[in-house]
Amino acid sequence: MARGDAPQDSYHLVGISFFILGLGTLLPWNFFITAIPYFQGRLAGANTTTGALDTNHTGLADTFNFNNWVTLLSQLPLLLFTLLNSLLYQCSIPEMVRILGSLLVILLLFALTAALVKVDMSPGPFFSITMASVWFINSFCAVLQGSLFGQLGTMPSTYSTLFLSGQGLAGIFAALAMLMSMASGVDAQTSALGYFITPCVGIFVSIVCYLSLPHLEFARYYLAKKPSQTQGQELETKAELLQSDEKNGIPNSPQKVALTLDLDAEKDPELEPEEPQKPEKPSVFIVFQKIWLTALCLVLVFTVTLSVFPAITAMVTSSTSPGKWSRFFNPICCFLLFNIMDWVGRSLTSYFLWPDEDSRLLPLLVCLRVLFVPLFMLCHVPERSRLPILFPQDAYFITFMLLFAVSNGYLMSLTMCLAPRQVLPHEREVAGTLMTFFLALGLSCGAAFSFLFKALL
Repeated sequence: MARGDAPQDSYHLVGISFFILGLGTLLPWNFFITAIPYFQGRLAGANTTTGALDTNHTGLADTFNFNNWVTLLSQLPLLLFTLLNSLLYQCSIPEMVRILGSLLVILLLFALTAALVKVDMSPGPFFSITMASVWFINSFCAVLQGSLFGQLGTMPSTYSTLFLSGQGLAGIFAALAMLMSMASGVDAQTSALGYFITPCVGIFVSIVCYLSLPHLEFARYYLAKKPSQTQGQELETKAELLQSDEKNGIPNSPQKVALTLDLDAEKDPELEPEEPQKPEKPSVFIVFQKIWLTALCLVLVFTVTLSVFPAITAMVTSSTSPGKWSRFFNPICCFLLFNIMDWVGRSLTSYFLWPDEDSRLLPLLVCLRVLFVPLFMLCHVPERSRLPILFPQDAYFITFMLLFAVSNGYLMSLTMCLAPRQVLPHEREVAGTLMTFFLALGLSCGAAFSFLFKALL
């Protein structure tokens, strides 16, 4: 936290609030993809509400391509609203309206999804309503996420880390909710209803956390600041991080030394009066020239990930005989394992950043992840007509998923950390905005490619 007259975060309430808000932003996406068996069960037969969370979807004809459409319609709004986010600011829509309004709409739409569990409906209308709900929920999630990142820009960097950790745990939360519903022993309809009520509770808690922020002195102190006021705060935080690195035995790299020198230079009284008065407006094109390779790596990371997860990976089944393991295999080995190891990968960047921003090894590591596409396509997916099964054993899929998830989390977090280090301090906000756009672009490209790879099976 910054030095000076800044108040303390009593009982870490602000940190906990942003952690829960991070969890809330990705709950919708994770709860929809984790419940793919339920949706495929509902879409397989006419006028039924008996879709079960543990439906053996390999025996069902996925005529609606639900896996692919739910992925695409979840990611396209993120890309669209990343482009439109600046318009929302120009229209002067209050921050509280954007955040609180988005949370309330998401809560209402999830309540509708839960209510549909009890409604008799033929597959066609059910699919249309579900896809519309997915689109609007993720549209408001995009507005919510962009607005919260804007608030986090005024906070110490620790709170961004907590927010991202909450996002990383959203998938684990959804997978555990799925497993608990499956193991509850109640009928399929009640199990599905309980599963979809869970994110409603999570979103409600997020609303309470957001409404509590204005009542916390620490949050009021930082959220009342303008970006220009927090620039010095950010530099001070960076200086503290550098000192922390040295205390932990991590030597200063040339880049860190240069940043330290920049901080010292900014203390020159001759420079102080000019810069806050008329800050130079960063050029988007110049910033892009500096970070284009890192941005391209981020696009490729998510293109590979979303092209097979969950469209292909959710179709993989256990090669063992039917039983408890085969019933729980995909929820555990696909969704729970992916989200745990993805979170581990993200966390690794808190300890080291390798390779650094000047290395050409990063693009090589990112390109190597393309190999996961054929590896998963050749696993035990019974629904295929073209490719053979070369990796039938469960151990193959588990190994591939472990490496796939860790590399996704680590390389995503690494690229997001390296981009701000490649630009000048006053260009970091633009760099962050550009990286957010390229993240959304990678997600959308991956969702689009998932249709092709599923057709090639």
